[in-house]
Amino acid sequence: MALTETRITGIAPNVGVPDGLREWLRVVEQMGQLRNISGAAKDPEIGEVADLLQHEAQSPVALFDKVLGHSPNFRVVVNTLGHTDRVALTLGLPLGLGKVALSEAWRQKIKGLEFIPPRYVKDGPVMENVVRGDAIDMTIFPTPKWHPLDVGPYIGTGSFDVTRDPDEGWINLGTYRVMLYDRNTLGYYISPGKHGRMHRQKYFERGERCPVAMVFGGDPLHFMASSIEIPYGVSEYEWAGAVRGAPVEVIEGPVTGLPIPANAEIVVEGFASVEDMRPEGPFGEWTGYYGSGSRKEPVLKVEALYYRNDPILVGVPPAQPPDEISRYRAVLRSALLRDELDRFGIPDVAGVWQHEVGGTRLFTVVSIKQRYPGHARQVLHLASQSRSAAYVGRYTVVVDEDIDPADLEEVMWAVCTRSDPATSIDIVNRAWSSPLDPIIPPERKDIGDYTSSRALIDACRPWEWRDKFPPVNVPPREVREEARRRWAHLLD
Repeated sequence: MALTETRITGIAPNVGVPDGLREWLRVVEQMGQLRNISGAAKDPEIGEVADLLQHEAQSPVALFDKVLGHSPNFRVVVNTLGHTDRVALTLGLPLGLGKVALSEAWRQKIKGLEFIPPRYVKDGPVMENVVRGDAIDMTIFPTPKWHPLDVGPYIGTGSFDVTRDPDEGWINLGTYRVMLYDRNTLGYYISPGKHGRMHRQKYFERGERCPVAMVFGGDPLHFMASSIEIPYGVSEYEWAGAVRGAPVEVIEGPVTGLPIPANAEIVVEGFASVEDMRPEGPFGEWTGYYGSGSRKEPVLKVEALYYRNDPILVGVPPAQPPDEISRYRAVLRSALLRDELDRFGIPDVAGVWQHEVGGTRLFTVVSIKQRYPGHARQVLHLASQSRSAAYVGRYTVVVDEDIDPADLEEVMWAVCTRSDPATSIDIVNRAWSSPLDPIIPPERKDIGDYTSSRALIDACRPWEWRDKFPPVNVPPREVREEARRRWAHLLD
C-alpha cells in the first residue's frame, strides 16, 4: 500500500504551555516538526515508523490518519516528546536550549511552584461520544502491535491510569502498560512499588474492586507528569496545574467518580478485581528487552468509553534506549536528582545527567568540585539510592567538574583514566529493582526476588594527590567553546 506524507514547516509562535493535545500539535506543526502520514497499515507500519523516529535524536512527530481497516478519522500519533524543543514546549520553557541547560532551566522553574488543584467542570470535548454496556468496543481504535514479539496490541503506551487512594483520598496518575484483550477487557501491568499498584492493592486487601480511569490520548503535560517521580500523596493534576499556571479541568467520571481530563481524546472507566486475572505479556519494555514473560495480572472490565470526534491515540512504545521515553525523562529525572542532592546537603554539585542510553535509570553521572576527602564516595552512595535514581539502577559514576556529565564520551574517558578498578569501585547488593530487569535470573524472579546490585564508580582525580595528577592536554572548556563558535564554518 502506498503511503502519502505531508511535510509542514513554519516557526512556532511565542506561546505558553499548550492546553491539550490538539493545541500542542498545532504549535508543533508551526514549529515544522509534524509529519502527516495517510494510509499506513496498523501492523507493522505504525510500529516501524515509531521505532525509526524515536531512535533518531531530534526527529519529528508522526500523525497517522486513514489507517487501513479503521475509521479514516481515527488517528495515531507517535514520537511526541522525542525532541528537546518539544519537551521545552510542554514544560513552558525556552526553545533552543541544550539538554543539560534545559534540565537546569526546568529545575529553576519548579523551585517554589505551588500546586494548583484541578477544577471540576460538567462537560468537555471527551464527552462528544459516550458508549456504555454492550456497545463498548475498544477494537475500533487503531492499536498497533508495537514490537515483533509482543503478545498482542497494547493500547496503553502513551497513556496514564487515574486511581484514588482509598485510605487517604489523593489522586494518582501513573503510566503503566495496557494490553487490549477484546471489546471490553484490558490488562495492565504495574511494577512493585509504584503508586498505582499501591492503590490497587489497598482495594484488593479490603476485598473490593479497584476503580480505574484510563486516558489513552491526553495532554502531553499530563502524560509527562504521570511517567516521572511525583512525591507520594501529590496528585499529578496539581503538579500539571502548577507547571501551566492554571488548574486542569476535569469531569467527575459517571461510573467511578474519578476525575478525568475534560479535553482528553480517549478515556475509559471500569473496575479491576483480584478475582478476575488473565495472562499478560510479554511486552517489549524500556530496558530494550522482554524483561519478563507472561504472568497473570488483573484486568479492567470497561464499563464506559468516552472519546472525542476524530480521536487521537497516543503511542509511546518503549524501545531499546536511547528512545523517546529516555530523551524527555533524562531532562526531568536529572533535575530531580540534582534537587535531591541539594536537599541532602551535598556541596558543589556541578552537574547531573541520567543517561538516555540507560533508559535514564541504569547509568547516572554526577560531576562535582571536590571539597574534602570522601566527597566523591558520599555523592556516589546518596545518588545511587535517591528516589529518582534507585529504581532499576545499575551504574552510578562521579566525575570532576571539568567533565560534562551528559557527554558520554567525556564520562567514559574519565572512567578510563581517573579510576582504578581495584580501588575506585564500590558494590551495593540487594538494591531496588523490578521484574522487568533483564539481568535478574528467572529462578530469583520466580520467588519474588526483584533486587540487583549497583556499581558505584569514582572517576574523580584521587583526592590525596589530585594536585599532582597529570594535566589534560586540551584547552579549558570555555576556550574550546569559543573556538568552536569562531571556526564553526569548518564543520559545515
